[in-house]
Amino acid sequence: MATIIIRNLDDEVAERLKLQARHRGVSVEQEAQRVLTEGTQIGRAEIAARAAAIRARQRRHRSRGVKLIREDRER
Repeated sequence: MATIIIRNLDDEVAERLKLQARHRGVSVEQEAQRVLTEGTQIGRAEIAARAAAIRARQRRHRSRGVKLIREDRER
């Protein structure tokens, strides 16, 4: 597992993290792990949007595959 050091974290952010951890009954480290894990997950909608953007950038493939398969079957 990786170790991350966060420097110059705003005091208010640190206090909110401590408060959240206290409310959940976990350590600040566990709460930070939860927040980072949840914050970096990609949802299905975002994955679909990214895939659509990639498809939109690509040119259509002008494959003759279907035609070649039909010709081969007719032999």
